[in-house]
Amino acid sequence: TSSFPEKSHAEIIDIEKKFYHWFCDYIVETFKMMTISRSEMARRMTFTGMDKMAQCIEEGQSVAIFLGHYCNWEWISTLPLAAPEQALCAELYHPLENPEFDNLFLHMRQRFGSVCLPMHEALRHIIKYRNEGKRLIVGYIADQKPLWHNIHFWMPFLGHDTPMLTGSDRIVKRMRQAVFYGDVTRPERGKYVCELRLLTRTPDQVADFEVTRMYMQALEKTIQREPAYWLWSHDRWSRTREEFERRFYVKDGKVFERTTE
Repeated sequence: TSSFPEKSHAEIIDIEKKFYHWFCDYIVETFKMMTISRSEMARRMTFTGMDKMAQCIEEGQSVAIFLGHYCNWEWISTLPLAAPEQALCAELYHPLENPEFDNLFLHMRQRFGSVCLPMHEALRHIIKYRNEGKRLIVGYIADQKPLWHNIHFWMPFLGHDTPMLTGSDRIVKRMRQAVFYGDVTRPERGKYVCELRLLTRTPDQVADFEVTRMYMQALEKTIQREPAYWLWSHDRWSRTREEFERRFYVKDGKVFERTTE
């Protein structure tokens, strides 16, 4: 309720019910990726705004697409079905602890031509592809909570003072990737549309964390439009600024834990 103080208790309960109904669909849809045909997948997951992205690729600039855990984010990995042929589509992912499940999700995410880059090795791979002359389209999902030692930026988000993941922000600034926001809608059950909206072609020229701010403000509007399709179950606000300031301090841009001595 703190994220939507203007809504009644009945409206919040309705959002909750819609969330669980959609999340069941998300699970089925995700595993359907193992067998669905390319033509059927392209019919159910469509992309708009591709002209501006194609222009960036044509002019030799790699592209970043910032997304949230909203609607079926796994289906965004089918972007190669719609992207310019000369572009290599990649996505950052966090390897799962269970190797069998990790291999299963890698198979699903790469089945339509996308390449998965482990988060802790992402920059190295992106630099390698750049040095090979490849033009990349990289998907970043950056709405999760960061680890304590990776908290460098806070901003208001859905009514909360919220710590932000900023690793993707630093990557796109260093690699000078054109930054797009993927605004996803669900026009009907089992179908999604991702509208690619340009945020900036010059991330290296904006203030630190401004890319993150633009992205999270855009995501907030998406969630407010249809709240039930965001992943509310991922415990987004368990890290508070009060606890951070009590347990940690920042020196020279790095986070250190306070000693108890």
